[in-house]
Amino acid sequence: MAANLGPGDEVLCPSYTFFATAGCVARVGAKPVFVDADPVTFNLDVADAARRITPRTKAIIPVHLFGQSAAMDETLALARQHKLLVIEDTAQSMGAAHRGRQLGTIGDMGTYSFFPSKNLGAFGDAGLLVTNDDALAEKSRLLRTHGSKPKYYHKLVGGNFRLDALQAALLAVKLPHYASFTERRRANAAYYTERLSALPGVQPVNAATPDARLLLPVALPGNEHIWNQYTLRVPGAGRRDALRAALDARKIGTEIYYPVPMHMQECFAYCGCRPEDLPIARQLAGEALSIPIFPELNRAQQDEVIAALRAHCQVDA
Repeated sequence: MAANLGPGDEVLCPSYTFFATAGCVARVGAKPVFVDADPVTFNLDVADAARRITPRTKAIIPVHLFGQSAAMDETLALARQHKLLVIEDTAQSMGAAHRGRQLGTIGDMGTYSFFPSKNLGAFGDAGLLVTNDDALAEKSRLLRTHGSKPKYYHKLVGGNFRLDALQAALLAVKLPHYASFTERRRANAAYYTERLSALPGVQPVNAATPDARLLLPVALPGNEHIWNQYTLRVPGAGRRDALRAALDARKIGTEIYYPVPMHMQECFAYCGCRPEDLPIARQLAGEALSIPIFPELNRAQQDEVIAALRAHCQVDA
């Protein structure tokens, strides 16, 4: 809404993401144009995005999925070439960085989520919009309070997008501890990677061979990963779901982010995508499995997860 996008406009966004990325585009009447994923980071494939630009393309939304930066250098170069607005979806990556720059502050606008499952979580729904553009900031403030300034004098048709005081109070208490939360997540991720790499058939996702049975996530050079999720890839039809069932039997929590990519969602059928149009997004939806990584996770609990993965790999071999 602040970017003045609407009917007739197109916005590039990844298919492999949470619904809100595409939903906000559709709600203003613009068309989400879905882009395939990078198989290593799960983030937007910039080369594929470039192929989908038309004269109607007005913006691009790189999503920093699971706590790691999208390819921002390439994204910015593409945006400059075609005069596109860059709106960073930083819902899962507050505090992560790309080449020393905080995610959410690199493009024209950045958004953050404080949903309870995020690294910095509130009691319930809450979020934040940031921009270095004074005009966008002023318009966003107006839209946040029904488009009114002063009160009861409405310049725009906005909404009630204010952060609830109760959510802000909890976030204010947790924020000073955020750096320590991040360090614990990073330590947990490093421990997983070290121990799981020793298992047969387990390989890093960026150096995998065709016979790999389990692929581990990696932090690419230049990215300061905050590990909102530790997401494995389990190649092979049905193998991800079998692993999830095995972990569930041991009462180990897992989650699938995301089982159906956006270009295959019923509500976006009007966008004209076929399932096979974005093969990597479709593949990731069938392989991805996130295991516990929260900062309170202790070594004994991690060892339980690793033992369960080891047992399953031996049976599955």
